[in-house]
Amino acid sequence: MRKLVYISILGCLVALATASCSRDKKPEEYRGSVLEDLPFVYKMTVQQGNIITEEMVDRLELGMNKRQVQFLLGTPLLTDFFRTDRWDYTYTIQRGHDPMEIRYLTLYFQDESLARIEGDIRPNPARAEARAPQEMVVTVPDYQERKGLIKRGLETIGLEPKD
Repeated sequence: MRKLVYISILGCLVALATASCSRDKKPEEYRGSVLEDLPFVYKMTVQQGNIITEEMVDRLELGMNKRQVQFLLGTPLLTDFFRTDRWDYTYTIQRGHDPMEIRYLTLYFQDESLARIEGDIRPNPARAEARAPQEMVVTVPDYQERKGLIKRGLETIGLEPKD
């Protein structure tokens, strides 16, 4: 009889211990320290995912194959193993104490060609035309050989032939 009472008491204690460990409500945001919210505490910028610009998205055209899209945007962050016709590009950045910015771009393929584009940034032909190609002129200075200390010393002695 005593064993039955001890087992039932032990069972109740285990049930209370496991019930007290669980929470009904989880915190919305993980907090490492109370000092994080102070304005003079440095928080570094954290970027994750694929950086996708409007210029890159404007180059997308329906009917492109997967290799062409991958050349423009890079490897997608998420690819579904069971649905290979969907590519997800996700980009997040949090600058210091500012709230996190999240950008999405989802591409759908049909028969290995781009069929549909969804997300925060969409291709805009007017924006692409407004961005006129710019000529880039690069001036390269004439080459001047920089001689080292030993070579200059040998030239002054007369042991190294002058060019």
